[in-house]
Amino acid sequence: MNAKITRMNPEQLHATPGYHHITVVEAGRTAYLAGQCPLDSDGSLVGEGDLGLQIDQVAANALTALAVVGAKPEDVLRTVIYVCSEETEVLWTAWRRLTDSPLAPALSAASTLLGISQLAFPGQLVEVDLTVALPD
Repeated sequence: MNAKITRMNPEQLHATPGYHHITVVEAGRTAYLAGQCPLDSDGSLVGEGDLGLQIDQVAANALTALAVVGAKPEDVLRTVIYVCSEETEVLWTAWRRLTDSPLAPALSAASTLLGISQLAFPGQLVEVDLTVALPD
């Protein structure tokens, strides 16, 4: 990786639960991954009604997409996480599951976690959107 990635948490801003307020990148190429959904390779929903299983599938799909473009979770510049819930505890449960997954280094970048009412696929509870610095 030729990109220089710097993550910062200015002392003037609140402490974070693992992500950084600012991610600065000096890179020539970036990849914008489509929102990774909890679908298997056949396009079937994994873990109907089970947020944990869906997060595991999303993390696996994201790792596959990263590998295809020659990137690792450490190369992620920004994440946006969508969870179908208005409950704070459900959102934090999703965050903890993701930060305990093999995708965890991606979440140290600038990250946003959103509770929303619905996603595209029936029964879908989570989706993760990634922006990545690529090797030159």
